[in-house]
Amino acid sequence: MKRQIWIVTLLYTLSMLSLLGFLYTLINSDVEFIIVIISVIFLSLGFGYTMSSYILSQKFEIDENLLHLTKEILHELNIPISTIQANSKLLRRMFQNNKKAIKRLSRIDDSSIRLDRLYRELVYSIKKEIHSIEKESFCVAKMVEERVAVLEFQQRNPIILDIEPTNIYVDKIGFEKALDNILINAMKYSYKKEPINISLRENLLTIEDRGVGMDETELITIYERYYQSDNSSNGEGIGLALVKAYCDDERIKILISSQKGKGTKVSFNLLKVSC
Repeated sequence: MKRQIWIVTLLYTLSMLSLLGFLYTLINSDVEFIIVIISVIFLSLGFGYTMSSYILSQKFEIDENLLHLTKEILHELNIPISTIQANSKLLRRMFQNNKKAIKRLSRIDDSSIRLDRLYRELVYSIKKEIHSIEKESFCVAKMVEERVAVLEFQQRNPIILDIEPTNIYVDKIGFEKALDNILINAMKYSYKKEPINISLRENLLTIEDRGVGMDETELITIYERYYQSDNSSNGEGIGLALVKAYCDDERIKILISSQKGKGTKVSFNLLKVSC
């Protein structure tokens, strides 16, 4: 690292000395001022391009090596997840008449689904750090239905849907992560039998629960990293901070209203990203 810093410093110093020498020579000659300016601009561009290429090439090489290593590690992580899910299905067929075994297998399935979700989030986060994520057009209603079907497998809160077809153009994986965070929070902070309402009308996606809710003090700090409204709950308290950051990047307005003991409502205004 020190060697690279010294090389860049030396290149910069030499380029400045050369530029000053060239400028001094032109000024003391009979060349017109406009030609001097144009010559300096072109010379500066040449030096700048050379230095930038050297500096950025090192970064690109590190990024590519990191991405390659990450892909190999993530591939190895995905293998045991797939193995667990495949064997769980086989065991479920073998013990379909054994209620205790099925109950234990359901717990394994729930854990494997969570592992798979964490795996996909890790892949997404790493790719986003190294390369920009391309946006795409998709139907929000279809995504909501797919995510609800996955969550209903956990046999927790009943989910009531009132959605209309709406297409948006955003980072799809990021939107799915944001949606999952809000849905999981709604289930996490609600009583098991209380319904969760999801509506999508006129580019407004709303998720409303009848859970523990939050007071005004908690609402002020919910977007802070590592904040949790319930200290006894598992998790790192960064979900809503990531959701807010994603919405800001995508120009999606998010609004959260809540009352202690009555529940929470989260709304996404999709007007600026609708297509």
